[in-house]
Amino acid sequence: MLAGLELAVRDVNDAGGIVGRPLELVVRDTAADPHRAAAAVDELARLGVAALAGEYHSVVARAAAARADVLGLPFLCSSAVLDALTEQPTQWVARLAPAQSHSWRVYADFLLSAGHSRIAVAAESSVYWSSGARILRDYLAPRGGTVIELDMRALAPTAVCDELADNRATALLLLVGHPEPAVSIVRSVRRDQRLAEIMIGAPAGQPEFAEWARLLGDDSAAIPFLRYLPERLSPLGARVETALRERLAEAPSFVAFEGYDTVTVLTDVLRSHGADRARIAESWPRVAVEGTRGQIRFSRTPGVSVWQWAWTPIQVVDRDPAEPDRFRILHTG
Repeated sequence: MLAGLELAVRDVNDAGGIVGRPLELVVRDTAADPHRAAAAVDELARLGVAALAGEYHSVVARAAAARADVLGLPFLCSSAVLDALTEQPTQWVARLAPAQSHSWRVYADFLLSAGHSRIAVAAESSVYWSSGARILRDYLAPRGGTVIELDMRALAPTAVCDELADNRATALLLLVGHPEPAVSIVRSVRRDQRLAEIMIGAPAGQPEFAEWARLLGDDSAAIPFLRYLPERLSPLGARVETALRERLAEAPSFVAFEGYDTVTVLTDVLRSHGADRARIAESWPRVAVEGTRGQIRFSRTPGVSVWQWAWTPIQVVDRDPAEPDRFRILHTG
């Protein structure tokens, strides 16, 4: 994400900045910690930033959004998907990533189309994973699907294998952190002959990252996940992809594009409405910006408390077993 944000800022400044003034990116690392995120928002607000950008983890983004709402600081959330990003509807926060209820239903449709109706989820305890399990359960149940929840607070990866065998699940979804315990669970399941036919899935997108392939090797493949890219990138997206690949020395994930698009939107807003925080927040419904993955507009969406891009392109993809560095598109929504 940071690579995408930084590249976009460089492009903006190479093109003359914001009405002749350079755009400055002030970075604070939330370290996946909600308390650090809230403290970072307070610090950045005191420093006089015009707006907040970024954040990947949904629980952390929720803490940042709550603080931004209290302080009256515009926040364009790049990547977090939790529907209830704030407790109450707010004018201060907008989001580029799709709401979890929308994207995970696309994933549930993929599961059904692939013939999976008895699905186990290995889930850790957090509002994000609990929300994902509930979305899957509520969507699949009326369509003949069953969701079996495995509590990873109580189960070791090897015990997950026993549960899968006992419950006759045909798919296991990893609703757990990366790299651990996700990597250990994959290794255990892949090595259990009883589970040779089970599909492993990761709707949150852990297999998107190059570290996944480095850690798991051939076991990293054939694990479908959600990513937010179109089938074909626009000319802007293709140019950004090339630049990001050079910057990262590897293929960029969709999160890098989210970072780039965040700055693209905020640049348009700043050029049109200036750096006044209230005017920035008031501009969300008037945004119409061409990003790397399509035209970005924000609207009010039922059940979502922030201004939402409805919707970014959504794919279900996996790493090709014959070539794990190549992604196969399995389903779109």
